Amino acid sequence: MAAEITIQLSQRLAERYQEAPVELQKKAQLLLDIFLNELESSPRSLTVIMDEISENAQKRGLTPAILETLLEVRPAMKSPGYRTAPDKSG
Repeated sequence: MAAEITIQLSQRLAERYQEAPVELQKKAQLLLDIFLNELESSPRSLTVIMDEISENAQKRGLTPAILETLLEVRPAMKSPGYRTAPDKSG
């Protein structure tokens, strides 16, 4: 079951998230969920956790280009012709 929370972000990042297509918002939510779960369940340092999350994401196919796309919403994404990569989870 999902619950809604409020977090503080820079104005720029908040606007980019709000302008992102729903699919990218869901991916960002998943990344945050993974990060917070790891942080909560581990006595390891934040740096070690972040390194492990990065390694796991790369093993699952997250490339720097894909990450950049998730973090940087461009105006072209709002255009009718914009398409994201097909969802491979399903």
